[in-house]
Amino acid sequence: MNTHTIVVISLTILCFLGGGVPRALAATPHTGVVVGPLEVSGWIPYWRKATGTAEALVHLDLFTEINPFGYTVKQDGSLYDAMEVDKEPLPTLVRAAQAKKIRVIPTVMWSNGDAIESILKNPTSRTAHVKAIVDMVYSHNFDGVDIDYEGKKASTKPYFSLFLKELYAAMGKKWVMCSIEPRTPLNSRYDTIPSDIEYANDYIAINKYCDRVRLMAYDQGAIDIRLNEKSIGPYIPVADPKWVEKVVTLAAQTISKKKIVLGIPTYGYEYQVTALTQGYRYKLQWAFNPRYALDLARQIAISPQRNTAGELSFMYSPTSTPASTPPLANILWWSDGLAIRDKILLARTLGLRGVALFKIDGGADPILWNILQ
Repeated sequence: MNTHTIVVISLTILCFLGGGVPRALAATPHTGVVVGPLEVSGWIPYWRKATGTAEALVHLDLFTEINPFGYTVKQDGSLYDAMEVDKEPLPTLVRAAQAKKIRVIPTVMWSNGDAIESILKNPTSRTAHVKAIVDMVYSHNFDGVDIDYEGKKASTKPYFSLFLKELYAAMGKKWVMCSIEPRTPLNSRYDTIPSDIEYANDYIAINKYCDRVRLMAYDQGAIDIRLNEKSIGPYIPVADPKWVEKVVTLAAQTISKKKIVLGIPTYGYEYQVTALTQGYRYKLQWAFNPRYALDLARQIAISPQRNTAGELSFMYSPTSTPASTPPLANILWWSDGLAIRDKILLARTLGLRGVALFKIDGGADPILWNILQ
């Protein structure tokens, strides 16, 4: 959910962004695929709390789970309530969701790699951190917690796994959800695969100690060089289904599909794009919700096009007329309702547990709600 950090790139962007069974069953490692309806969850960001909560309330019956996004972690491992969960309108949403037996599971997000390692490596501070999370969940009668710790170092891997193990045990009957960065297959990332590849997430431990594993399969950018090579013209997707399928297939080698929840973006990015002798250079300008792109397209009299990733995009010159062939122009690329539909269908085809929307903030393509019916 992200902090969902995006790094400005030349040719590569680094990826960062329902009940039904008792926890005791969900927590048991197993194989196979899910039969039946998809679970639907979504993150409500603290920076758009009012509009996100209002939108979630209107469409509450479509959800299996709601995720206030949420809590951050201080340097000492204690929690900071960025959402202000005890202040309206969140208590109203929580009561309404619980009345409908919809899970309410806040996200704890952390993106300071040095601090994460420092706290989780030390048994005393790790225990205190686990206790802070458990106390937060039980004191507010939440249904569990969603752990979204990004930017971890590879050296943190064993300590993060220990943290999940201890948190899982301490949570009792409450749910432990884990939101993790997408992992692109190495042969899609490199022409020559480095010999010293290390990962910060232990997928085996995550499969064991997380009741649901949300793959934040978005912010693809230029990470997949194979798909980049096949593209004609600028190609800087939020989430191309072809890439998403690669990410899911790789994760499913170790993580049960009965636990995997596909993270789906509802937003887009604008980049400054420069044509090179070979390929393009992209410089991130900002993130946006779809209305920004549609309003801009109307102002400059240009029609967004469905691109090869199944998302919408267009290019324009910030200083003159719309541009189709830079050397220098801006490109807007975003996930609309039909792109979201493609990811939902993919999750169903791949036999995953569910889908999770990032984000519910009043800014997504309104067609989304008809698609989820």
